Amino acid sequence: MIQLKLACLAIVFLTAGTPTMRAGGILTNTNQSIAFLRNPARDGAIGIDGVYSNPAGVAFMNEGFHIAFNWQSVWQTRTITTTNPLFALGVHNDAATSKTYKGRAEAPFLPSFQGAYNKGKWSFQFNAAVTGGGGKCEFKQGLGSFEGAVGQIANSLKPLGATGYDQNSYMQGKQFYFGFTLGAAYKVNEHLSVYGGLRALYGIATYKAKISDIRVNTANGLIPFGTYLDQTNTYLAGNLAQVQAGLNQLKPIIDALGDNAPEQYRTQYKTLLATQEQLTQARASLTQLEVYREGVNLQSDQTGFGIAPIIGVDYRTGNLNFAAKYEFRTRMSMKNKSTVNEVMAIEAVNQFRDGTSVREDSPALLALGAQWSVLPNVRVNAGYHHFYDTDSKKYGDKQKLLAGGSNEYLGGAEWDPVEKFTVSGGFQITRYGLTDNYMSDLSFVVNSWSFGLGAKYQVSDKVAVNAAYFQTNYGDYHTASSTAGIQNSFTRTNKVLGLGVEVNF
Repeated sequence: MIQLKLACLAIVFLTAGTPTMRAGGILTNTNQSIAFLRNPARDGAIGIDGVYSNPAGVAFMNEGFHIAFNWQSVWQTRTITTTNPLFALGVHNDAATSKTYKGRAEAPFLPSFQGAYNKGKWSFQFNAAVTGGGGKCEFKQGLGSFEGAVGQIANSLKPLGATGYDQNSYMQGKQFYFGFTLGAAYKVNEHLSVYGGLRALYGIATYKAKISDIRVNTANGLIPFGTYLDQTNTYLAGNLAQVQAGLNQLKPIIDALGDNAPEQYRTQYKTLLATQEQLTQARASLTQLEVYREGVNLQSDQTGFGIAPIIGVDYRTGNLNFAAKYEFRTRMSMKNKSTVNEVMAIEAVNQFRDGTSVREDSPALLALGAQWSVLPNVRVNAGYHHFYDTDSKKYGDKQKLLAGGSNEYLGGAEWDPVEKFTVSGGFQITRYGLTDNYMSDLSFVVNSWSFGLGAKYQVSDKVAVNAAYFQTNYGDYHTASSTAGIQNSFTRTNKVLGLGVEVNF
């Protein structure tokens, strides 16, 4: 009588709202310096920011200590427009089947640090940055998948008098991947240098999901879900008692008369048995919903750790410099501390079960770059990134839902109009291997193009300051309509301001 699809509630546990302040792959921040913000194509450049972007090239810097402090402020929005026929049951939706949900993410202080000590042919380097995530994302009105879950409940309760629903929901995700890299570069000769290092990742994440104030609309108006459950259970119990009384009355007669029992009695007895089964199933369905009597209020805290090697090479000749870097995949298991304590029938919930660990690898990255000094005061840059996302293991092998890895294409230029002053600008085009099955309103990325611009001023022989603005312009991704008529459209905005100081001594 009632087909309650509880699996729809699993969505509140999915890897929600990763608040990534990224310019890079699905789980990688490449914006780790202000030099990157003012010209993203830094993979073939030589500078202290190369501790991340071109570590082999840092060996060609002057002897001594080189350090850089970077500070970024990031503002991001996420917008999802969801179409779901069940939204028409929402008492405040005016029969509309499409709604827009907007989340905001901010990271007012996102620091990073690069340091190098060059001596002879050697360069010893250290990098500390937020290499993934970097802030908190809030959907104060929840998400379409949340509301759709409540709509599914109301729809399945129609046979028991439900005509609609009302609810409040909320979603918050917070994620930080702190990266610490130690490595060394060696100058083979005046043209060639090589690099080897190790990066340690420490990840922390918190996901909060809430669906509250669930109310069921009936002929008597909106009723709190708990009250509705009580009233409906009382109604079902009364009807079951009446059916049982009828069965108790007919059974002795049919048993006594046997084959001579009137067909009217037999038909009535079969009808009562069928009604009893329907009412029993309805009570069982309501019993399953008891856990959601007060709504859903859940939290999962995750921590994880992983280490991976990094190798690089830099080759320069005349006015040209070429570089390559390969970051190996970081195998990461995130351990749960959660309100989910037991194995549940809903598989998506189990990835957050308390005390368990789930895979959340950081993908391998190949970065290629080149710089051409067209004039003594003019340089042009180009770069390419490939993230091996399909080899980066996720819970439930979600990485297999991607059509391929991520690709980025970068270009930029720098100009020194006067001594001690540099202006620069650049762009980055990002293309992901997205599929409809991979995308969800709780975890999505969108193809984009970005631009950065800024300046560097050499205050003294030892100190320089950087300032930059970086903006990402996202496209729209539209999923095809599912068999249930559900469809999503995704987009984002992202803006970054940055200041940095470089010191050489």
